[in-house]
Amino acid sequence: MQLAIDFRDRHVLVFGGTTGINFGIAQAFARCGAQVSVASRKRENVDAALATLAAQGAQACGVCADVRDFDAVGAALEEAVQRFGPIDALVSGAAGNFLCPASAMSANGFRTVVDIDLIGSFNVLRQAYAHLRKPGASIINITAPQATVAMRSQAHAAAAKAGIDQLTRVLALEWGEDGVRVNAISPGPIDGTEGFRRLIARTPEELALAQDAVPLRRFGTVDDIANLALFLASPHASYISGAVIQCDGGGALDSVKPAIERAAAQT
Repeated sequence: MQLAIDFRDRHVLVFGGTTGINFGIAQAFARCGAQVSVASRKRENVDAALATLAAQGAQACGVCADVRDFDAVGAALEEAVQRFGPIDALVSGAAGNFLCPASAMSANGFRTVVDIDLIGSFNVLRQAYAHLRKPGASIINITAPQATVAMRSQAHAAAAKAGIDQLTRVLALEWGEDGVRVNAISPGPIDGTEGFRRLIARTPEELALAQDAVPLRRFGTVDDIANLALFLASPHASYISGAVIQCDGGGALDSVKPAIERAAAQT
């Protein structure tokens, strides 16, 4: 049986949804008929994303908020809900990262990533709670392999993403009685993204090492992540909640990440 994914008359809100993986997710929902709201800190990114979505025939709106600002997140959510109504699917994907050994990392550098990734995720989810369609809403957090696989020069991101994984599970417990499902996607190396270029493969040698570290022997695509998000938000996944799903070609099965380790050693 072929799975039908139809989000017509459904409101999907993507935080961090103007670039990279998150924008790919927003575009995928739009192709399936959703009314899509994208949120980002930078107005220019919001405007560029809206222009692309409009050119693709999407029903879309854009809002601005720094996920570290609880009140600003609330205001952005109010604006999106006024436009398209209650939220049927929420994707929380705002993130920040850089390579730095813990011994050289400033307290501010560590705190900044935790504030964006973990505190920002809480701000988005907590403020969105009042606007979620109950029952029926689906929340998808974007996490990372660092949450469970120790990687050099990633103490800040690892701590933040581990928090997101556990936040996902706790909210699945607490909000399940409202009929709200909460899951997370952990992308592996996704080709063509800024994180891939900055953290995984900055040279041809690193590119080859990184690909060899993936059991499926290929890098992921934005569509790989977007297709999983579509499934998780759809009725076909109606009994899945509290799951953190690796979408990495099997990469998390191997604790050795040669390209990242090599890049980190050079910083």
